[in-house]
Amino acid sequence: MNVRVEYKGRLSDDEVAGVLAIVEAATEADGVRPLNEHVMLHLRYGGDDQARAGLLYVGDTLAGYAHIDPTDVVEGPSGELVVHPDHRRHGHGATLLRAVLDRNHGRLRLWAHGDHTAAERLAAATGFERARSLWQMRRSLFAPIPPYELPEDVRLRAFEPGADEEAWIGLNARAFAHHPEQGGWTIDDLKRREQEPWFDPEGFFVAVRGDRPVGFHWTKVHGDGGHGHPPIGEVYVVGVDPSQQGSGLGRALTLAGLCHLRTRGLAQVMLYVDEANTAAIRLYESLGFTRWDTDVMYRRP
Repeated sequence: MNVRVEYKGRLSDDEVAGVLAIVEAATEADGVRPLNEHVMLHLRYGGDDQARAGLLYVGDTLAGYAHIDPTDVVEGPSGELVVHPDHRRHGHGATLLRAVLDRNHGRLRLWAHGDHTAAERLAAATGFERARSLWQMRRSLFAPIPPYELPEDVRLRAFEPGADEEAWIGLNARAFAHHPEQGGWTIDDLKRREQEPWFDPEGFFVAVRGDRPVGFHWTKVHGDGGHGHPPIGEVYVVGVDPSQQGSGLGRALTLAGLCHLRTRGLAQVMLYVDEANTAAIRLYESLGFTRWDTDVMYRRP
């Protein structure tokens, strides 16, 4: 049967629907979503004009998808790919990956969610090595949540859509100056998430001193959990202005968010943290979080 890969920019509505169907089938089979939030938002709303898509066809059937983000000129393009469970174990994942590599001159950082053996084998077969790990950590919300105290003259309030965007983007850039994926967010990135059904400004805490925002904790609730799982809260993003480092504000913001998620009747909360960020991991472990799963980035040496 004819197998081909089409490489293109914008996808048609029918192509997006086909990709989303593959994502749902893979999530059901693997127990983890194969594409991150950034890519899912790109599919739903259009996203970055520079992003590229690899569409794998087996005959006339859309059987796989690769998302390529070429914007990081230093580190090189990054990507994620997924093959429909019905079309696995036929070498189609390697076909899709090699086609994408050819289009990007052999440079690519490849994310794999869930640290599955199949992804590790595919990476090894195409010359990739493990380069970075992102931990998913979880804790029960039935367990005690320690009390917290805000630094002097700092108060918490809810994010105000339509008023706080510019100030928050500036704070986020300062807080994540050494983290290009998070620190590079734009107003459009923020507003796109404000359109999502999970967005709740009451769970988006902003710490202010006077009128100046100095920290935030943006919480998230993952719908009904999906695929038979109960809903779960998330420590989506915690950021602190560099001037507040060491003040205890990050810990206080984290605890405030956990208290909020508990009031929503949730049983568990999750977060993501880079394996190399040992200070953050120590903080989260001190708050009762333990490692649950791992996302892995592979790259060619």
